[in-house]
Order: sequence, then C-alpha cells, then structure tokens
Amino acid sequence: MRNLSNADCGMQNAEYKSFTPNSEFKIFRDPHSEFRNRNREDKNMTYESQKVALKYFVISAIFFGLQAIVGLLLVSKYIWPDPLIGILPFNTARAIHTNLLVVWMIFGFMGGTYYIVPEESGTELFSKKLADLQFYLLLLGGLVGIVGFLFGWTAGRPLLELPVELKWAIVIVALIFIFNVFMTMIRTKKWTAIQGMLLGGIVMLAIMWLFGIPFFKNLTLDYYYWWWVIHLWVEGAWELIAASIMAFVLLKITGVDRQIIEKWLYVEVALVLITGIIGTGHHYYWIGTPKYWLWWGGIFSALEPVPIIFMVFDTLNHVRHKKIEITNRLVLYWAVGCAIFHFIGAGVWGFAHTLPVVNRWTHGTQVTASHGHMAFFGAYAMLILTMIYYALPKLKGLEQFSQKRGFWVFWITTISMAVMGLAFGVAGVIQSYMWRGLGMDFLTVQGFMRPWFMVVLFGGLGLFTGVIIYIIDVLTLASKKN
Repeated sequence: MRNLSNADCGMQNAEYKSFTPNSEFKIFRDPHSEFRNRNREDKNMTYESQKVALKYFVISAIFFGLQAIVGLLLVSKYIWPDPLIGILPFNTARAIHTNLLVVWMIFGFMGGTYYIVPEESGTELFSKKLADLQFYLLLLGGLVGIVGFLFGWTAGRPLLELPVELKWAIVIVALIFIFNVFMTMIRTKKWTAIQGMLLGGIVMLAIMWLFGIPFFKNLTLDYYYWWWVIHLWVEGAWELIAASIMAFVLLKITGVDRQIIEKWLYVEVALVLITGIIGTGHHYYWIGTPKYWLWWGGIFSALEPVPIIFMVFDTLNHVRHKKIEITNRLVLYWAVGCAIFHFIGAGVWGFAHTLPVVNRWTHGTQVTASHGHMAFFGAYAMLILTMIYYALPKLKGLEQFSQKRGFWVFWITTISMAVMGLAFGVAGVIQSYMWRGLGMDFLTVQGFMRPWFMVVLFGGLGLFTGVIIYIIDVLTLASKKN
C-alpha cells in the first residue's frame, strides 16, 4: 500500500479516506465542509458575474455625494435668507435630498446583493443582462424623478413624492431584481440563512412599496398605509437586507463558524416580524388611532437594532478567544462602527424619541431629524460602505491597496454625523419647548435655533468632505486594472 498524501486524503475538499479490514476504499465527506470553504476570505472574487456589482457601487457613491450637496443647501435655508426660494423652495429641495438618499442606498443594496448571491449560492448569476437592464432602468428612473421635482412633477406626499408612473417603474425594476436573485439561488444545492434572509428582505421591499402607490382621500387611512412604506420599508425590509449583508461580511473577514453568525439572523427575523410590525404603531399618535399603539410601538421599535450589534460583538468575541487574525482592518472598523452607530441612532435615540410622553412633543420637530440622520447613517450608509470597501478590491483583483483614504472617510464621516445629530437634537429640544410647550410663534423660535443650525452646517461640511474623499477612493479603486 502506497503512502497517502494530503491531496490523496482530500484535505482540500474535506473528504476523509480510510481502508476497511478488507482493503475496501471508503470516503467520508464532512457535511459542513462546503460552508467552511464558503466562509474563507478569498483574495479575489469567486464568480465572473459578480462584476455587475461594480457599476452599482460607483453610482451609489456619486449619488451619495449629490445628496450631501443638497443637504448643505437645505440647512443653509434655515440660517440665511434664501435667494433660490423661487427656483428651488425648501419642500422641493427636501424631496430631492430624501429621494437621493433612497436611490443611492438602493443601488448599494442591489450591488451588495449581486456580489453576495453568486458566492453564497455557489453559482454564477442567472443573468448578467437582466442585472444590467435593471441598473439602467433604475438609474433612468432616479434621474427622471429628481429632475421632475424641479418642474413640479410630484405626487405631493412627503417622502413618497415620486409620481405614480415612476412608482410603477420601480415595481418593474424590483420584479427583475427578485427574479434574477431567485433564479440564481434555486441553482444551489444547499440554502443558507444569509440567502433566505436576503431573498425575504428584497421580496418584502417590493411588497411594502406597493402600499405607497394608491392615494386615499381619507387622510387617516392614507397615512396609516403611508407608514407601512416609511416604517416597514426601513425598519422591516431594509433591516433584513442589512443583517444579511453584515453577516456575509463578518463571515468573510473573520472566518468564524457560520452557525455563530447565522443564529443572530434568526433572532433578527423574529424581531422584524414582531417588533418591526408592532413598532409601526409609534408613528400613529397624530392620525387618530387608539392610544395603546403608542406604548406598544415605542417600546418594540427600539428593539430592532439589537440583533445586529450582538451579531458583531459575539463574532468578535469568538475571534478574540480563537485568536483569529483579521487582516482587513478597514472593513472591520466599518462593520463595528456600523453596529455601534446603528444601535445609538436607531436604538437609543429612537427609543428616547418614540416614548409617548416624549413623542407627543417632539414628533415632527428637529429631534426627528436628529434621529433620522443618525439612524440612517449608522444602519445603512455605514453598512453599504462596509460592503463596498470589502467587495470593491476583490472585484478588481487587488490583493494590496492603500486603506489610508478609507480610514480618513471613516473618521471624518462618523465624527461629522455625530456633530450633526447632536446639533439637530439640541435644536429640536429648543423647538419642542418653545413652540409646543410655551406656544411661541414658529418663526420666532427659528431664531433661537439658528446657532445650532450653524453647528449642523459645520458638521455637514465635514461630512461632505468625507464623502468627496470616499467618491475619489471608490473611483480610484474601480479604475484600477485587474
């Protein structure tokens, strides 16, 4: 009998060979080997079709920059007389700002999904052509919508200003996306929790969007379903997608066992189905629904970020105990920062703001703006940047690249957003007390808030600087040759 080498023993394929007393050759396969192999961080992308994510990442970064510019314009309207009021009034600028936010984040989510799905499914993407078609349709729809706002083409509903025609166009884009992802996933031999949650998230994303299309003449009824989009889109579907992307990145950069991370995905599903749906009630104070929704909604809504922060720190705990070396420090910073900022902005800030005794005074004030900016930045902006900084070098085959700009982006944007969030919060407390508590005139109160808007502008300029560095970094990495 010849000596068996490691290759003969199937060490790389996790097959273990042995001989029976009768010299029969038997092979035993480790049932978890496929998942372990999937967990290893490869130096480059695994599948050629993952490259479709590249254009999504680039456009996401550019639209992020545009949103920051409009944000600076908006805060300046609070501080100085507005020379653009006849051309670009506040409501139009706000519609552009918030819709740019949605567009660049959707591009980031879709790009991240198209990178993750082939690798998790163990197969090439079902159709690169469909992914390209979807990209150009979404880009065209986003640009038409933004330009349309400048000419008054709007549905008039706050945060859902897109005209009905463009909303149906987005439904078509979502159906293409779901079909492409699903057809890729069904090719796999084994499903993972990441695949299941990611698919569930994008399906929920499409379904919840449908409730924002019809308009009801009864204002209470209209706003009841309006919150199904505004809340369950963001605190339901987006949370599922975010948790899936975070789980994938953590698996790749740490190499911990899949079961350790995926258990928190199951907790996330439970909390989205329980706290996410019930938590919608914390928005209902102003539309005439029963009082009990306030307490139920306020308490349950604050629990939604809990699984992601536990996922991150439980993973890092296993990394520390097993003494695993994490080489990609930049992505680790973004992942940990995302979990912390998510918990503070969405959890702590959200809980303090949504308690009924507080929310009756602060709803619709700058306290809402403080919570919204910090929650969106922590929960989704930082997550998308985490995914892009992980995937982009691999898409370009870069084993080594300078992370200096990435760290500059991390510190500048996080500090700047913290300054903005706190300044918005102070302005909101002043507004709540003077306007709603003391009954002072709305415009008179704006004068007392102006110094804090100056602080917001200072933080916004810092954020814009960080975003410009980020765009330069993304374009530099994307333009490098393999």
